[in-house]
Amino acid sequence: MSFFDDIQKYPLADVQRQINSSTDADVQRALSREKITVDDFAALLSPAALPHLEKMAQKAHRQTLKRFGRTILLYAPLYLSNECANGCIYCGFSGENKIPRETLDLDTIEREARVLHKQGFRHVLLLTGESPMKIGNDFLAAAARRIRHLFSSIALEVYPMEVNGYREMIANGVDGLTIYQETYDPELYDRMHLYGRKKDYKFRIETPERGGEAGLRRIGIGSLLGLGEHRSEGFYTGLHALYLSRKHWRTHLTISFPRIRPADGGFQALNPVSDREMVQLMCALRLLLPDVGLVMSTRESAELRDNLLPLGVTQMSAGSCTAPGGYGEDAEHLEQFSIDDDRTPAEIEQLLRKRGYDPVWKDWDAALMAD
Repeated sequence: MSFFDDIQKYPLADVQRQINSSTDADVQRALSREKITVDDFAALLSPAALPHLEKMAQKAHRQTLKRFGRTILLYAPLYLSNECANGCIYCGFSGENKIPRETLDLDTIEREARVLHKQGFRHVLLLTGESPMKIGNDFLAAAARRIRHLFSSIALEVYPMEVNGYREMIANGVDGLTIYQETYDPELYDRMHLYGRKKDYKFRIETPERGGEAGLRRIGIGSLLGLGEHRSEGFYTGLHALYLSRKHWRTHLTISFPRIRPADGGFQALNPVSDREMVQLMCALRLLLPDVGLVMSTRESAELRDNLLPLGVTQMSAGSCTAPGGYGEDAEHLEQFSIDDDRTPAEIEQLLRKRGYDPVWKDWDAALMAD
């Protein structure tokens, strides 16, 4: 049994019907509970909950303070390659797009890593397009080995692997995984992915479980906001996190909220998500999952990221570049998507301190697990 089997109990039409039929009384009942149920969660995602958004935000803020205090973990993405063998129509790296392709060599990867290290980062996320025939496990393992002396935590956002692949990554210094399902709607998923291994919905959705089985310390999930209808996507994301927290209870889970941004190919969001709707989604997930980290990337504007801080955010990227080699040179033509918040890491740190938060550059060290 996997989450793929579990999600079959929640057909999309039934989920949307439950969410949209929720009443004001359902919402108030959910807000009165110390621990909400899945049915309560559906009510908090519903249109009926919008008039209660301020109360949801206040409760989400209290829950976050109770579990995480006023700490915000800072991390940076490091793009190693934009090679991709998938035909994802929404992505700038898609094999459909005729863009320059580049893969960094190990010396360049280390130079990029040293730029981030000098800025203060000790948590880094390594990213590539999905082309395991060109950018495979050996390359990723070598990259992690080359830079692991610079960082206390290295995570991957690359192609899905088998359990043994993740074990190999762990042996070379990797402790985290980010893997977005993009959309939990299988029909929409099939339309969005024209070809490539990513077209396999089941293999994709079971990836976090393989990472958990391998022993990864951190796993992040999420849907790409702007593809499917955001309320049902939020519902399935919450179900997925609940499932993972029970099956892999030693693993720290995070949820991200990536919204579609301008990218090569010119794809436009099918179901645009407003700032207000994102706030509702974030608050509902915080109330369902008090112990799960919530991540906000530089896809969003500086103003919005500042305003979202009290609602449950526990991790933020800063000073991000989405192009291979972009920290050491101008590589805008290689970007996966455009960022919005272009403040420097030092400016983000200053902002957090001004708002009464404690910016954390390092919250983990592999030595903690040494025999």
